[in-house]
Amino acid sequence: ADASSSSATICTGASAILTATSVSGASYAWEIIGGSTFSTSSSVSVSPSSTTTYVLTVNKDGCSSTDQVTITVNDLPTVDAGSDQTVCEGTSVTLSGSGASSYAWNNSVTNGVAFTPSATTTYTVTGTDANGCENTDQVTVTVNPLPTIDAGSNQMVCDGDQISLSGSGSSSYSWDNGVTDGLSFTPSVTTTYTVTGTDANGCSATDQVTVTVNPLPTVYAGADQTVCAGTSVILSGTGAVSYLWDNGITDNTAFIASTTTTYTVTGTDGNGCSATDQVTLTVNDLPIADASSSSATICTGASAILTATSVSG
Repeated sequence: ADASSSSATICTGASAILTATSVSGASYAWEIIGGSTFSTSSSVSVSPSSTTTYVLTVNKDGCSSTDQVTITVNDLPTVDAGSDQTVCEGTSVTLSGSGASSYAWNNSVTNGVAFTPSATTTYTVTGTDANGCENTDQVTVTVNPLPTIDAGSNQMVCDGDQISLSGSGSSSYSWDNGVTDGLSFTPSVTTTYTVTGTDANGCSATDQVTVTVNPLPTVYAGADQTVCAGTSVILSGTGAVSYLWDNGITDNTAFIASTTTTYTVTGTDGNGCSATDQVTLTVNDLPIADASSSSATICTGASAILTATSVSG
């Protein structure tokens, strides 16, 4: 009797082929030590759960002989693919198996090497131990999308104006350049501001907005003037596009000032930015003319004294 197997060592869950050397006219009986015959074939497949010794009995012409073969059963490795992970889109992860000697992952993942998953995926690792036994485990990597952040539309303001910037599309917002979301501030120069928005999953994205700061026009109301009462005067602003005067004055239109007054002009440029300037118009009263004489009637050859009423200055 000669019993052989395709493998004397198998892994848990695998099978082995027990084969008796062919003897013409013989009969065969396979049994486990201490057990009954379970096969009379010359070749039989077995799947022991633990290391087992099989006995082969060969009978021919009333004679018999026996042989034994031991199938060693190695346990499967306890492979661990690691804990499930949740990451933000664009974040790299590293998957590393444990519990075996070597590891092969699906989805083109290399054990211990970082990669960037594009979508939520369950990855399977096959671990092989020193005995060549394999087992698998799985890990799910959940990929959360990044929030779609909006910093708002670009703005154009005048120097000195207050504005507020507010992000949208997320749960919280952090601005650069010392800006606080939703709070007013006064930008001093044209600046591009960046906001970082973070959602409930802790995922962040950015957006930008440009605030253009236009300078105020340099408005000039003209030089101060001194005129006599009843004199026509024209006031004209310069340095802007349009001008608005107080006290009912129209730019570049003649008027007669009745009293000394300081006039204010507001000039607005093409960007809608405004500034002011002032001019003082001093109005001098006309002197009172009053001629008198010591005698209103004289004789031929006589003289008369003409006297003007004294006016100071």
